[in-house]
Amino acid sequence: MSTRLGRVRGRAVGGVSVFTGVPYAAAPEGALRFRPPAPVQAWDGIRDCGDFGSAAPQSAPAPGAPPAWRPGDGLDCLTLTVWSPELGAAGLPVMVWIHGGLWKHGAAAMPQYDATALAGSGVVVVTLNYRVGFEGFGHLPGVPDNRGLRDQIAALRWVQSNIAAFGGDPANVTVFGQSAGAASTVLLTATPATTGLFRRAIAQSVPAGCRTQGEAAAVTTTIAHAAGVAATWDGFAALPPEAILAVQDAPLRGRDAGFTAFAPVIDGDLVTGPVQTVLAAGTGRDIDLICGFTHEEYRGQGAPPPPDVDLATVATILGLAPEAAEAYRRAHPGADDAAVFTVMLSDALVRMPTIQVAQAHAAAGGRTWLYDLAWSSPQLGAGHGLDIPLIFGTVTTRFATRFLGTPPPPGLDSLSEQIRGAWTSFATTGDPGWPPFDPTHHRTRVWDLPPRDADDPLADSRRIWRDMQAAAETAS
Repeated sequence: MSTRLGRVRGRAVGGVSVFTGVPYAAAPEGALRFRPPAPVQAWDGIRDCGDFGSAAPQSAPAPGAPPAWRPGDGLDCLTLTVWSPELGAAGLPVMVWIHGGLWKHGAAAMPQYDATALAGSGVVVVTLNYRVGFEGFGHLPGVPDNRGLRDQIAALRWVQSNIAAFGGDPANVTVFGQSAGAASTVLLTATPATTGLFRRAIAQSVPAGCRTQGEAAAVTTTIAHAAGVAATWDGFAALPPEAILAVQDAPLRGRDAGFTAFAPVIDGDLVTGPVQTVLAAGTGRDIDLICGFTHEEYRGQGAPPPPDVDLATVATILGLAPEAAEAYRRAHPGADDAAVFTVMLSDALVRMPTIQVAQAHAAAGGRTWLYDLAWSSPQLGAGHGLDIPLIFGTVTTRFATRFLGTPPPPGLDSLSEQIRGAWTSFATTGDPGWPPFDPTHHRTRVWDLPPRDADDPLADSRRIWRDMQAAAETAS
């Protein structure tokens, strides 16, 4: 198979042709470390693309989990994988996956992102690595921010130049991602830098939050102090990746520090403001957008609340008035405080930010669809990440069994096929098979067995956030 830079050799997997470890940018090492992605050099002969290659530098995502990267793997991580159902075809829809992982974990090689089943539905799938953690999102003076996002854009440019050789249509590209990958997806939708690179987007569980440059600089200062180097390019470039990984969580030592020290930075260039604000102003309205969430987003993300949790204090930490706790209790009669806590955190972390993205995009004239994955898995309910094995059909991986157990429960295959069919239909025609969202009715596809459509299923939460945030702002 020929690309613009040279020939590649892949392998056949389950009736799909797979090309792994294809470089889309130069290795970000030496003078290129902590710099925007640079063009990769062409090669002679045939490049063997049967190995995923190195992930971006990162620690293991959880105790006991297999690490995606180890010291010695190096920095040559800017590669992608192409999954083609028919190399001799022309004009197949293309779906480009951006993994999540708190802006500090994740790799295309993770088994839950095996796209054999998805590509077998008749689409060309591209999965990619991008720089994460400090390598991708650390702020350094004089160096462009958001290198991880810039890597994603470089991969999309590679798709435009090369995907036709794999049977794909460069004029019909859908970007999709989950969690940090969903935030990446909507940020890419909301920047003129991606004009012409994709036509549609699917954002699965959009988390809250960007950082100002001042906030990002404070994170860098803390990490630099822990590493014993200057908070400069020279200081950090002298460190091996594992030395930075050992201290990059140093800013998280406070009681309410959160899950990650990293997030996209409002740099005035690629990211010009909160994504909802940018979308509401009309940027990205020409991109068709599906966005949604799992119904119990907090489950599987954080520790359960203590038995004596103070919901009024939780409300205040979330930026709501203390009275929001009682409003949540009224909205969920019969639920104990631990269950209400899960609802509140699910709203704050993902559900409300995702709905706000849908509202902004639709209000600006975009074609928008919203979903709520309400089907409850036997282990973690409708927790954060449940959508991944359902969409990819990777229901027996280590990642999936956290939700599904072994063997997977009855009915799962049907739900997985229906959701995957909606995603590929959207990528092919722009119609996922349920009514569009609008800011008045909030029409939502509720993915369950059986699926159904509903108007504004999170109306209570939306009203609480609208009313209580306004009250908290007035009081301050």
